[in-house]
Amino acid sequence: MSLRSISLSSRAILRRSYGTVNNKFPFPNVLQEATTASVPRTNWTRDEVKEIYETPLSQLTYAAATVHRRFHDPAAIQMCTLMNIKTGGCSEDCSYCAQSSRHNTGLKATKMSPVDEVLAAARTAKANGSTRFCMGAAWRDMRGRKTSLKNVKQMVSGIREMGMEVCVTLGMIDENQAKELKDAGLTAYNHNLDTSREFYPTIITTRSYDERLKTLSHVRDAGINVCSGGILGLGEADSDRIGLIQTVASLPSHPESFPVNALVPIKGTPLGDRKMIPFDKLLRTIATARIVLPATIVRLAAGRISLSEEQQVACFNAGANAVFTGEKMLTTDCNGWDEDREMFERWGFYPMRSFERESSASAKVQDVVEDTPAQTAASA
Repeated sequence: MSLRSISLSSRAILRRSYGTVNNKFPFPNVLQEATTASVPRTNWTRDEVKEIYETPLSQLTYAAATVHRRFHDPAAIQMCTLMNIKTGGCSEDCSYCAQSSRHNTGLKATKMSPVDEVLAAARTAKANGSTRFCMGAAWRDMRGRKTSLKNVKQMVSGIREMGMEVCVTLGMIDENQAKELKDAGLTAYNHNLDTSREFYPTIITTRSYDERLKTLSHVRDAGINVCSGGILGLGEADSDRIGLIQTVASLPSHPESFPVNALVPIKGTPLGDRKMIPFDKLLRTIATARIVLPATIVRLAAGRISLSEEQQVACFNAGANAVFTGEKMLTTDCNGWDEDREMFERWGFYPMRSFERESSASAKVQDVVEDTPAQTAASA
């Protein structure tokens, strides 16, 4: 290869990564525009998300940190605790899940936990620093579960009375069920898309992608915050991680929370022999999500226990600003409260207060708008 070819190749990399450099490369650059945008946008194309995702990692994480500081307090990390209020016996065939009745994982199915037991667990979580309490139930949907819905609403109301945020993941719900949960005081509803539309059928066959999107629509229309993300390490390609982010970023409004899960392989499931996704892929996904979903909380979820402290901090610096902490995360192990408090103290983070993101988000975005030149805001 000639020196001239190398020079041209280097120029192409600069053009792709930085956009206009000293006015020599008059080409639009998605990453450059994203780092100066004043408000989130919901018209992302796959090519645009791909361009950001494929940015050299050191430049990508720097850009993500820049966006994170424009829309969030980079020292604030939301501490959430997740409780399994109904374990196992699910009729779905999700290939990653220990709670499916179709997989032989040795997990014993249980009935729904009593309301008092759940409220006691929420009080323990609050006493240990968690400000968001999440509850998951292993079933396909809420049809015919009037008693269960009544109990969940009591749990929601009781947790809200403690001053905590509360999130549930109960499978598919309809419009009326969403409204009932909203009236009970539900803060957020989790329903992950898991992966791209194209790869999804290789992971799950009992629930369609469109059914998941419909549930998100019911949640959003009821005025409940949407929590929706994905699982990495299912065997998907980079294009599937790009597709997941683009789909979420193209919803009528961005989700309040985007959980990034790393598959925890469980023996007895179809994916039980897979290895955890390489860290650079995880970090690249978090950074891309932060840039494309600037005002959203990016939640470092399942699989975090397998990361070193330094890797976790790299994720925080690239835009992740929430973790699950406590005794368990559904059926898998979880980083503990004491461990997380010590890590926060070492690195200068602090636990986000309940509803801190909601109370400060509009003011933060307004500050961004006021600090952004008119021509940049107009182009965003």
